[in-house]
Amino acid sequence: MINENPKDQGKGLGFFERYLTIWVAACIVIGVAIGQILPIVPQTLSRFTYYEISIPVALLIWLMIYPMMLKIDFTSIVEATKKPKGLIVTCTTNWLIKPFTMYLIAAFFLKVVFSALIPESLANEYLAGAIILGAAPCTAMVFVWSHLTKGDAAYTLVQVAVNDIILLFAFTPIVAFLLGVTDVFVPYGTLFLSVVLFIIIPLAGGFFSRKLIIEKHGMDYFENVFLKKFDNVTIVGLLLTLVIIFTFQGDVILSNPLHIALIAIPLTIQTLFIFLIAYGWARAWKLPHSVAAPAGMIGASNFFELAVAVAISLFGLNSGATLATVVGVLVEVPVMLGLVKIANNTRHWFG
Repeated sequence: MINENPKDQGKGLGFFERYLTIWVAACIVIGVAIGQILPIVPQTLSRFTYYEISIPVALLIWLMIYPMMLKIDFTSIVEATKKPKGLIVTCTTNWLIKPFTMYLIAAFFLKVVFSALIPESLANEYLAGAIILGAAPCTAMVFVWSHLTKGDAAYTLVQVAVNDIILLFAFTPIVAFLLGVTDVFVPYGTLFLSVVLFIIIPLAGGFFSRKLIIEKHGMDYFENVFLKKFDNVTIVGLLLTLVIIFTFQGDVILSNPLHIALIAIPLTIQTLFIFLIAYGWARAWKLPHSVAAPAGMIGASNFFELAVAVAISLFGLNSGATLATVVGVLVEVPVMLGLVKIANNTRHWFG
C-alpha cells in the first residue's frame, strides 16, 4: 500500500538518494576538473567509443539499469501490454507534441528573446540541435528516473520498447520536416547498439539472474537478501557516469558559458512542459503513479547519444547544432532530478 504522506516517503530514502542533488553537483565539478587537469583521461576514454557511444559510459548505464531489471517479474510484461492508456500517453506526448513544442519554444527564445545576444546564423544552428533533441525520447536513463520514483519496472520497459520501435520510423521524417532538409542521416548503428546495450543485455542479465537465484535459494532470499545488495548500485552508477560525461564537456562549459546558459533556458522549459503534459494527462486518466511517473520521464529526457551523433553528421563536430545537443546532456540530469522530486512529492495525488 502506498504511503500518501510525502514526508513519510522521504524517510525511506537512502543516504545517497536523500542528498543526490549535492552528489550530482559534486560529480559535475569533479568531472570538469579531471578533464582540465588531467586531459589524458578524456583522451584515453574517447578511444573506447563505438558508433558514437562511449563504452565506459555504456557499462555504467548497464550497471544502473541491471538492478531494476532484476525486479521485473517477466510475466508482468505481458500484463503491461494489456493496459494501453500509459502507452497512449507517452507515445502521443513524445511523437505528436514534443518535437513541435521543442521547435516553438526554442525558436521563440533563441531567435526572438535572445536575438540581441545570439547572431541569427548561430541561432539557427542552435535551433537545429534543439529540434534533433526533441525528436529523440530517452532510451536508457529513463530506467534510472523510473527507479527513483518507484515506477513499475515492467511497464517502463514496455514504454521504452514501444518508443524505440516508433523511433525507427518517425525520427527521420520529423527531423527532416522541422529542419526543412531532405538528407537527414540517421546513424542506425548508434540506435541499434544502444538498444542492445541499454535494453537487451541488462534485460537478459536480469531475467537469468532472477531465474537462477530464485530456483537455487527461493523467493524470500531473492527479495530480502539478494536485491538488498544492489540498493545503492544505481545511484553510484549514475554518479560515476556523470564524472565521465563531464570530463569530456569541460572545454565546452568553460569556453561558452553565456551561450550555454541561453540554450539551457528553452531546453529546461521544454523539459518541464512535456513532463507536466504527460504527468497531468496520466493523473486525469487515473493511471497509477508507478505508470504516470515513468510516462512523464520518457518524454522529458532525451536520447542524447543519438541526438549528438545526428547533429555531428548533419552539421559537423564544431557546429552550433552539436553544441546544443551537448547542452541537452548538461541540462538533463539536474532538471530530471528536480522532476523526480516533484513526482515523489505528488505521489499522493494518484491515490
